Amino acid sequence: MNTFLIGLLLLALGYLVYGRIVESVFGCDVKRQTPAYRLKDGVDYIPLPTWRVYLIQFLNIAGTGPIFGAILGILFGPAAYLWIVFGCIFMGAVHDYMCGMLSLRKDGASIPEIVGDELGPAARLLMRVLSLFVLVLVGAVFVSTPAGLLATMTGGSLSYTDAQWVVIWTTIIFIYYIAATLLPIDALIGRIYPVFGLALLIMAIGVGIGIITRDGWMPEITDAPFLTHHPKGLSIFPFLCITIACGAISGFHATQSPMMSRCLQNERMGRRVFYGAMITEGVVAMIWAAAAIKFAAASGQGDNAYCGLQTLMTSSDGKTNPALIVNMICNTWMGRIGAILAILGVVAAPITSGDTAFRSARLIVADFMHVSQSTFVRRLLLVIPLFAIAIALMFIDFMVLWRYFAWLNQTLAMCVLWAASVWLCRKRRLYWLTLVPAIFMTVVCTSYILMAPEGLKLPANVSLGIGVALALVLTAAFSGFAWQQRKLRH
Repeated sequence: MNTFLIGLLLLALGYLVYGRIVESVFGCDVKRQTPAYRLKDGVDYIPLPTWRVYLIQFLNIAGTGPIFGAILGILFGPAAYLWIVFGCIFMGAVHDYMCGMLSLRKDGASIPEIVGDELGPAARLLMRVLSLFVLVLVGAVFVSTPAGLLATMTGGSLSYTDAQWVVIWTTIIFIYYIAATLLPIDALIGRIYPVFGLALLIMAIGVGIGIITRDGWMPEITDAPFLTHHPKGLSIFPFLCITIACGAISGFHATQSPMMSRCLQNERMGRRVFYGAMITEGVVAMIWAAAAIKFAAASGQGDNAYCGLQTLMTSSDGKTNPALIVNMICNTWMGRIGAILAILGVVAAPITSGDTAFRSARLIVADFMHVSQSTFVRRLLLVIPLFAIAIALMFIDFMVLWRYFAWLNQTLAMCVLWAASVWLCRKRRLYWLTLVPAIFMTVVCTSYILMAPEGLKLPANVSLGIGVALALVLTAAFSGFAWQQRKLRH
């Protein structure tokens, strides 16, 4: 319990202290007119109240990520707490703030254009491909997943079979996605997102109260934090850093933040919206990690709480499904209200990430094709191919594709951090703020894909060695760039 409470305190201090440092280094200008006013178009560029922008940003980047990822991550042991807290403060929140504010400074540009401006045309092309792939993949998965869950809830009713209900719910969700992608951001997303965002926060608060009031064992940081406790024996580094993404650092956030940079009324609100939403997500991740292991420890699933948690998450077909433990915790700790919130958590949350994934994809395509989004017809012409690809992807086994998404997600974050470091260097600012996380994530992403089962399956020491070597090469190249910048200034 002490480690959990201290972690929450550190996250709050991270926002109050380190968040201000990041804001100061970036150079927030309260007098600068934001794109929401300068480029107001009534569709994507619309000034919105800060509280609304914050809740939309939170739900955009959250979804089920800080819930499912944190539950899977606590299987590694108390190291999950360290990764959530320090990863969130020094990497994830910095990443989100920088990409959001850089987009704001570049008239709401999407993340491939931001990275391309700093790292060159090859990086721009790579980021366009990776970003679109990740976004369409997220959108497609977040159709099939909630449709399947809703089908199990309504299966057998109204004389429809489970398979027919899947088709019905898939159609309904796709219709909503199309509307959310095409309509002005304040017409649909701006109205319902704050409600869902508050529901997720209330659910987290309710579970947090359960952590404090319910009996059960919880790991402390003194319980061998650097040794893996995972039932399958997975190593902490780099697997934990990929498993918990949204609660620590996630490249998917870089695709979402530009949407809110087009709605921000003043630069001084950037810390609240971008850095603050990520810290909030870290709090949610801490709560669910702690709740999952405490619930498992009290459930009588054996002497080992980690093995017990794995058992509780295993469905009848032998697959791991964190939604099972979410449903158990909410129903047991919060009763009928908890059951409703559980539905919001495992159904509404992925839907509200899927719709903005498609919307972000539309904006990315519009940016690199230089197509105005002022008319409905132009927006429709851009999204038809995106939805067609998503429908085709739904017929592929996503258990295979989704494993690669986790790695691509963190690779996007790595690229954004390197681009932000270059921007800070050009502006003569403290680039170590993003350079150190960029180096760390380079080792994580490289070593993971080399040693992971879905990667090259190389030995751990070889994979880590190559990861460190690549990080050193990129650091040397950046040092040469920094030296040239200093030389130019003199």
